[in-house]
Amino acid sequence: MISTLSPQKPVLISDAPLVALLLKNRVCAGFPSPAEDLGAQRIDLTQLLVTHPQATYFLRASGQSMIEAGIFDGDILVVDRAIKPRHGHIVIAILDGDFTVKQLHQRQGRIKLKAANPTFAEIVPKDGQTIEIWGVVTATIKQLLS
Repeated sequence: MISTLSPQKPVLISDAPLVALLLKNRVCAGFPSPAEDLGAQRIDLTQLLVTHPQATYFLRASGQSMIEAGIFDGDILVVDRAIKPRHGHIVIAILDGDFTVKQLHQRQGRIKLKAANPTFAEIVPKDGQTIEIWGVVTATIKQLLS
């Protein structure tokens, strides 16, 4: 079974900034420090997550094949088509008309797509098959509550 992206059109980035309020630069995952002041500043999430707005789109992941890379079912993937895919990048690829998100492995002119879950087989194109890379995943957005 191949973990694929939900069959929806990519959502292109608009020119409107996505602004949020950042309450702290960091949050302690251990013991909180009472000495830290609670400062606030506005951040533009588009500026933070998108380097090439005209070449960036969002897709929602579906499946479990990339969980060890931190990509879970329902996550929103930020995908940049302006980045040249390289060995080790997590990419959006099309194989036989199906979208998939996998880690790209390129060695000695050979390409394969690897899952980040040992229960999923790697994808090695057979003779006559082509893999088309549709972009590099640069970030994920997780929604904890729906």
